[in-house]
Amino acid sequence: MTNLVTLSSGLRRPSSTRLLADRLDAAVRAELESAGVPVEATVLELRPLGHDIMDAMLAGFPSEPLEDAFETLGAADAVIAVTPAFNASFSGLFKSFFDVLPEETLSDMPVLIAATGGTERHSLVLEHALRPMFSYLHAIVSPRGVYAATEDFGTASAGSALADRVTAAAVDFARLVTSCGQRVRRDTDDEELAGMRALLGT
Repeated sequence: MTNLVTLSSGLRRPSSTRLLADRLDAAVRAELESAGVPVEATVLELRPLGHDIMDAMLAGFPSEPLEDAFETLGAADAVIAVTPAFNASFSGLFKSFFDVLPEETLSDMPVLIAATGGTERHSLVLEHALRPMFSYLHAIVSPRGVYAATEDFGTASAGSALADRVTAAAVDFARLVTSCGQRVRRDTDDEELAGMRALLGT
């Protein structure tokens, strides 16, 4: 069973970010299941955790709901991460969540990146902001991300173009997830203890 977590940081309801997240989630699940890989899917919304994220930044301690979100993400085999774009970068809520996420949570995790924005001018947010951040967090970033502007949700022809991009990204990501297999979660506490013991010669 592959544990797929889709993280959406849309700020409004209804949210085009959540809409794109749902389309990617459905497309990836379809690709994996057609390859004979059973999937357990979870959607993680950051909007209800906004105050908890800010409190964790100020106090240094996560609340129980935020701990649950960390655990959900850490237990995943693969993650789809979708954010709205503001001023050519990801949203503050999205970045703040990853600022308080424990180190190595996403280590060796296949991640599909996606973003929404008002115009196509923000589309480089995928390569200039999301891909570097997830690479820094030691995730394995899928080669093809998806950006959707407001007009992609409008006309039928634009919607078809977005559907094609979603399908292409899902095919790539499903291949990546299948190749990586079930993720073995690192135990950083044990690794630090082993390092200390090696230094002490015990």
